[in-house]
Amino acid sequence: MPQRRHLTAVILAAGEGSRMLSDRPKPLHFLCGRPMLMYVLDSVRGADPDRAVIVVGHKADLVTAKISSVETGMPIEFRTQAQQRGTGDAAMAGLVGIEDPDDDGDVIVLPGDAPLLRAETVEALVEHHRTSGAAATVLTAELPDPTGYGRILRGRDSRVARIVEQGDATDEELELTEVNTSVYVFRQSLLVPSLRRLQPDNSQGEYYLTDVVSVLATAGHPVESMVAPDPLETAGVNDRLQLAQAEAELRRRTNERLQRNGVTMLDPAATYVDTTVDVGRDVTLFPGVILQGDTMVGEGTEIGPGSRLVDCSIGSGCILESTTARRATVGDDSVVGPYAVLAEGTKLPDRTITGPFYTSGAES
Repeated sequence: MPQRRHLTAVILAAGEGSRMLSDRPKPLHFLCGRPMLMYVLDSVRGADPDRAVIVVGHKADLVTAKISSVETGMPIEFRTQAQQRGTGDAAMAGLVGIEDPDDDGDVIVLPGDAPLLRAETVEALVEHHRTSGAAATVLTAELPDPTGYGRILRGRDSRVARIVEQGDATDEELELTEVNTSVYVFRQSLLVPSLRRLQPDNSQGEYYLTDVVSVLATAGHPVESMVAPDPLETAGVNDRLQLAQAEAELRRRTNERLQRNGVTMLDPAATYVDTTVDVGRDVTLFPGVILQGDTMVGEGTEIGPGSRLVDCSIGSGCILESTTARRATVGDDSVVGPYAVLAEGTKLPDRTITGPFYTSGAES
């Protein structure tokens, strides 16, 4: 077993995300009912970090306030990158205030826009890094079309020698299909001095975190790698199209988990359940059902086609058909709809039968 060392997670979430064309900071765009950044925090939790440091920049106050208001399951700190001068500068900002920069611990660095990364993959990456005794370990991916990604360049010993960004790569280097995912584990005592040696001599004029790899390799330190088991895990979100693609994958995972836990879906591809929703056993969800927010559905309930429930509590043994409800409560063994509308604050007692076209208010 690898020796247990201190682990700090640094999540880079300072970018503006201009391609989102939005006033909302990119890390706070919602996926399946939660801010995108929360999924990145989920992915590092399995590696048991001593703390997570989130580097904020664009609209830092909004990001800090939102993440501070939710339970993350681990200590969270925030650092500000005042100017957007590249990922290397952002990582240095994240390490400001570390009590002992020479501590013999590890630092895992992740982008704040990779919501599909699985906790199992992050845990395996950290374990591989510690077992190998590497100075740094890079999570890589094999892509049939690597356009836009930094390429992994290896030395004669097959270890990672350096990472070259798309804009700085030669034609020969552009033919490589193993790419950088922007997820790394570093020995903390080596990362800090390496970051101080970075220079912005590249096409973007920025301090690249990727250059730390060549700094370490040139100094004779071993740099290891691990190929992601599924390249989809490493996909970033930079625009609305990629946001929708990430949401589709998260919904697929959610539906698969629910089905394995005893939920029936007649058409999983047409069933939309947020990751925040709690669904009991023997629940049946018909096509077109949308369950959002803090919704809870009791055991044995059937929710019929075209129903949308937001922040609702639905009892056991109920039947809801074509029902729309928001912040409503439905008691056990009730039959609601078809075509019912439950306004915010509605509370239906056990064994209620509404009949069709029922509309209620908070006084019901």
